[in-house]
Amino acid sequence: MAGIGGIGMSALARWFHAYGYKVAGYDKTATALTRELEEEGILIHYQDNVDLIPKDYLDKENTQVVYTPALPQDHAELAWFRAQGFDIKKRSEVLGLITRGLPSVAVAGTHGKTTTTSMVAHVLHASGVPCTAFMGGVSQNYQSNLLLNTSPDAWVVIEADEYDRSFLRLEPKVAIVTTMDPDHLDIYGDEGEFVRTFNEFAKKVPAGGALIYREGLPLGDSPEVSAVTFGTGTADIKAYDIKADNGWFVFNVNIQGKEINNVRLQVPGMHNVMNALAAFAAGRAVGISDEKIVEAIATYKGVKRRFEYFFRNEKCIAIDDYAHHPAEVEACLSAVRALYPEKHITAVFQPHLYSRTRDFMGGFADSLAIADHIVLLDIYPAREKPIAGVSSERLLGMIQKDAKTLCSKEKLADALVEIGTDVIVTMGAGDIDRMVEPIQTKLKEVYES
Repeated sequence: MAGIGGIGMSALARWFHAYGYKVAGYDKTATALTRELEEEGILIHYQDNVDLIPKDYLDKENTQVVYTPALPQDHAELAWFRAQGFDIKKRSEVLGLITRGLPSVAVAGTHGKTTTTSMVAHVLHASGVPCTAFMGGVSQNYQSNLLLNTSPDAWVVIEADEYDRSFLRLEPKVAIVTTMDPDHLDIYGDEGEFVRTFNEFAKKVPAGGALIYREGLPLGDSPEVSAVTFGTGTADIKAYDIKADNGWFVFNVNIQGKEINNVRLQVPGMHNVMNALAAFAAGRAVGISDEKIVEAIATYKGVKRRFEYFFRNEKCIAIDDYAHHPAEVEACLSAVRALYPEKHITAVFQPHLYSRTRDFMGGFADSLAIADHIVLLDIYPAREKPIAGVSSERLLGMIQKDAKTLCSKEKLADALVEIGTDVIVTMGAGDIDRMVEPIQTKLKEVYES
């Protein structure tokens, strides 16, 4: 598995390993996740070197090679496997193959799909429905990105990734679309093609299945499919009387005239209320009672790196989030504002990809301005080469705030203490999560001594 440390690839690696396959892989960097895989018995090496491929995996008749499109085009090991004639498949192809013919819930959307996927999985599991789930994040309820059930009638809950049109390989009985804000324009070219592809995904739902989506999204309904909208306006499932209550979000739900009061959600934010409505609709589509769904939602703990507290006392609060699109940054910081309206908020943001920063620079500038102080790290390039004129410095200049700074990762922890803020929010999809531990250590030193 080339790129085995990725969140989606690692879940697939765990699935194969659980079913008795021998699994090995490459990743660029050792992380907590790759160390867990190694402890589970999976072989991993960290240099792109053909000589490091274990001998057992040099037999092309008995080896399946799986890769993530996030790898660079010039990856040496992948090139060698191709030259030798190995069977090579993308992660999405394999996911489509192993879930084909099984009843599944596929969760798509530019934002919210990881939380909604893990929430749907928790609703099914907590309600006694056999369920396997491939999640794009580590569930706080199960401390894993894979929930495994080997029952032949188990439902499969899948995070359906729009990158590289991967989700078109799935055949879900129930499909959820949370949001459709344009992204990955390096793949799609323009918004029209992006919307067309999401509609193609929605048409994957067979007759008798269910399509669940946020009200107002440009998706065409099919008379053969049960279409259910969620939201706050005239949706089929809508939330109202939403309020923050001591860290919880509490709201009422109207389902086509039926009132359900005091639904409690311990992961904050309006965006998570919407995710909960989608999970509510999915639970109903699977046949779970409203009462069991409400109970499950109240015990849902969230996903690692989705509004995850990593320091909290009366002097300072620190939250880490995966937000890497303007709409996600806005949702995250708006949730922080709702919970802590009187506190000084510092946002630390690591832009992810030069192309995304270029395409949404104005949106990032506006959403980051919700915070009182903004700290930008350098752009995390991932698979990309630099683009002329695209930089964190340019983004910083567009933010309409006086309190803003560029900072290196090495100086970040000290800089945050010097700012003296009440709430710190670290955001990004690159390697900013590796800054959590040094920031946490510094905050403990300053605020707990």
